[in-house]
Amino acid sequence: MKKDLIHSLTQNFEAHANHTEGGIEFWLARDLQHLLGYSKWDNFLNVVSKAKTACEVSGHAVPDHFADVGKMVDLGSGSQREVDDIMLTRYACYLVAQNGDPRKQEIAFAQTYFALQTRRAELIEQRLLQAERVQARRKLSETEKELSGVIYQQTGGNQDFATIHSKGDHALFGRNTQDMKQRWQVPASRPWPTSRPP
Repeated sequence: MKKDLIHSLTQNFEAHANHTEGGIEFWLARDLQHLLGYSKWDNFLNVVSKAKTACEVSGHAVPDHFADVGKMVDLGSGSQREVDDIMLTRYACYLVAQNGDPRKQEIAFAQTYFALQTRRAELIEQRLLQAERVQARRKLSETEKELSGVIYQQTGGNQDFATIHSKGDHALFGRNTQDMKQRWQVPASRPWPTSRPP
């Protein structure tokens, strides 16, 4: 698939997802029908039906992702009439793409598009979790330094802190500090838990 075609298809997908309701982005099925290369609504409804089944089987509530709505369309005479449409969440669009005819270039693109979008979201979530973990470890280290300083001021020695720390490890993990170091293969000379593996 040519790069400019991929860019054009991506822009079309994003442009048709600009509908939002209650903070949730959605596509309209009649728009998606054309984006996925289906000229007949009835043929496209067969694909949507399979996608609904996949949604239900995967344990998701179908109405949360496939909401029936009406849509006014212009007629040639200048009047309007209401036609059935469906509001589709991103997940619903993904399921529709997965259940479409893979011989269609538009379906092949959509399957790749949603797979990449899902992977990007996973990577972002992973990075946020890593940042939170680093921040929590930094906070723990600072708290332990502060606690160690207070204990040293009150008792005049670091051995009391080590004893308190070991008892805390035993209360939380059922093992003392030395056992924890051995389990994680941390050298005895290295402080714990700032050296704890991720």
